[in-house]
Amino acid sequence: MARLSIGEFARASGLTPKALRLYDELALLPPAHVDPRSGYRSYERRQLDRARLVAGLRALGMPLARIRVVCDLAPHAAAAEVLTYWRQVEADTAARGELAALLVDQLSGKDNNMTGNEALIRPHAVARTDRGLVRESNQDEAYAGSWLFAVADGFGDDAASTAAITALRRADTAVPAAGLLTALGTATAGARSAVHTVAATLPAGQDAGTTLTAMLWSGGQFALAHVGDSRAYRLREGALTRITHDHSWVQSLVDEGRLTPDEAAAHPQRPRLLRALHRGDEAEPDLHLREARVGDRYLLCSDGLHAVVAEDRLRDLLATAASPGAAVQDLTAAAHAEGAPDNVACVVVDALDRPATL
Repeated sequence: MARLSIGEFARASGLTPKALRLYDELALLPPAHVDPRSGYRSYERRQLDRARLVAGLRALGMPLARIRVVCDLAPHAAAAEVLTYWRQVEADTAARGELAALLVDQLSGKDNNMTGNEALIRPHAVARTDRGLVRESNQDEAYAGSWLFAVADGFGDDAASTAAITALRRADTAVPAAGLLTALGTATAGARSAVHTVAATLPAGQDAGTTLTAMLWSGGQFALAHVGDSRAYRLREGALTRITHDHSWVQSLVDEGRLTPDEAAAHPQRPRLLRALHRGDEAEPDLHLREARVGDRYLLCSDGLHAVVAEDRLRDLLATAASPGAAVQDLTAAAHAEGAPDNVACVVVDALDRPATL
């Protein structure tokens, strides 16, 4: 069957010739043949499905690095990744809408949604890691600074999570609320580069990587970055809400209705990740902007905690602990009571209406 010229392929796929040349350079959609003398590109008709998928994902606004991930996944996993991306877009849009409304009120002098306390919120947090009762080493990391809080659950090499947190903590500085997403996005890109550097020192075929869940605060707002299956929870007025979405195989099955959450928790493939910071992967973390209230309590934790301690138990422990320090101790003890088969990392953050007295 005759190949299609770049113009014919562009018309059939909905992509422009300029885009096709770029995707060739990025090895995202290389042509079937390039004439060695003229440099003309030609394509097979069987490449149209991938090209149309790329065109559709670009129309959604998906970054090219993430499109590459989707294109390389099996159909069910690819569908779950698209769903996860769109949920992120919706959440980001809603969060930006809240911020826009807040700014409009401020600029118009209304300030209907700002009592004054939100602007005075200062987070106070305590971090803790624990090897657990089974693992011989600890690949989890946790960090609680002044404005930045994070957990990372490493795999393949003990240095991966340490490298990610070390790079990330450079962002632990006061920034204006309008710059939160940019600052945390830049910091997570640095964490990803640090993990790639660690992975590059390992033998071929050996992977190393980490999950990462991080918060950067400014007043009553915080940016939230997330990749992998560590989690962030919010305790507000006695109700515990998970505010991240797992990037795992079993979560994709839950999203498709093929597993219940209880079945996913006991599934043998529960640790299998669809996205993480690791060798050769340019996956972008989810980035959200959130509003905090005085009295909120937040938990960042690795699956060494949330996979063994039920959410209602997490809620009770967070609700009754007198301080973040007491909370991380109680949470670690609860993981030990369940056998602590994995490393545990947790950070508890309180939203206070005044600087904490430590």
